[in-house]
Amino acid sequence: LDGSSFPSLALSPPEQWDVLPFAAKLQIILFVGYLEFYSEISSSNGQPGELKHYCKGGIPGKYPSFDANPHPVPFNLYDPFNLHKNMSKEDKERRL
Repeated sequence: LDGSSFPSLALSPPEQWDVLPFAAKLQIILFVGYLEFYSEISSSNGQPGELKHYCKGGIPGKYPSFDANPHPVPFNLYDPFNLHKNMSKEDKERRL
């Protein structure tokens, strides 16, 4: 990193995007593209109980767990260290 600070909060979101370095924009676009690709391939099997793609009636932003597929990311996106696996449903709803 070159040590430059983040874009000013006084700028509008489009102006902040324009100020971001190209490498930062590329990381954001590739990560969002990867999530979209992953949601497409994991929901295309048609298994019962599987999450549907958001364009096919699924919930936007809800992704299947990475546990079932081999991948280079060792953690789940929501609960990477399984801190919430024993939490009651009421606590999960309250903390959401």
